[in-house]
Amino acid sequence: MRTLHTAPLLRFTADGESQPEHAVLVGGDRVEAVGPLADLSAAYAGVRVRRWPGTLGPGLLHDAALPAAPTPRERVHALLRIGVTAVLVDHLADPALRAAVDRGDLLVLPAAVPPTLRVGARADLAVHAADGACLVTVVAGRIVHRRA
Repeated sequence: MRTLHTAPLLRFTADGESQPEHAVLVGGDRVEAVGPLADLSAAYAGVRVRRWPGTLGPGLLHDAALPAAPTPRERVHALLRIGVTAVLVDHLADPALRAAVDRGDLLVLPAAVPPTLRVGARADLAVHAADGACLVTVVAGRIVHRRA
């Protein structure tokens, strides 16, 4: 099912210029379109719309050791709570941790690549509040974290 994710502000890169009233159309695990909300709403009438407060942008890349927690699953969940959707392979030497990352469907990258929102890319998104708190994390088109 297609979903239009929108927020008051959108960034194409983690530190890029904010665009007001933009949206991302997600179909399956891919970004199908990115642009002004009015244009996408008109072009894709009837799709499910998720309106989030804050700034919508690409999921984050975690380029350090994963946070400490009692289990590998909880270590991965700690990343999802801050908007991380990709990790570097160098930090996954523990097979149990690597398995938890794989089950969570996070991207495992050989080198740091700045995340971007672009058509055709995997739908890895995050919404952050003005204070930096992560409100929503989307991995491969699925909402995997939502702040209560």
